[in-house]
Amino acid sequence: MWDVVKSVLAAFFGVQQDQRRRKDFEQGKAGAFILIGILLALLMIVIVFVVASMAAG
Repeated sequence: MWDVVKSVLAAFFGVQQDQRRRKDFEQGKAGAFILIGILLALLMIVIVFVVASMAAG
């Protein structure tokens, strides 16, 4: 599962290597990548909201 998280994070930042991306598509399960992607996106939204709320005072 940690490999999926690392792969999704790399894809979020646009730094995923082509070799790694091919391996993910060949061996990975789409459902795991989708689930982790959604969870990380929601986490990012919450973090941005909290930081913005703290900055706004």
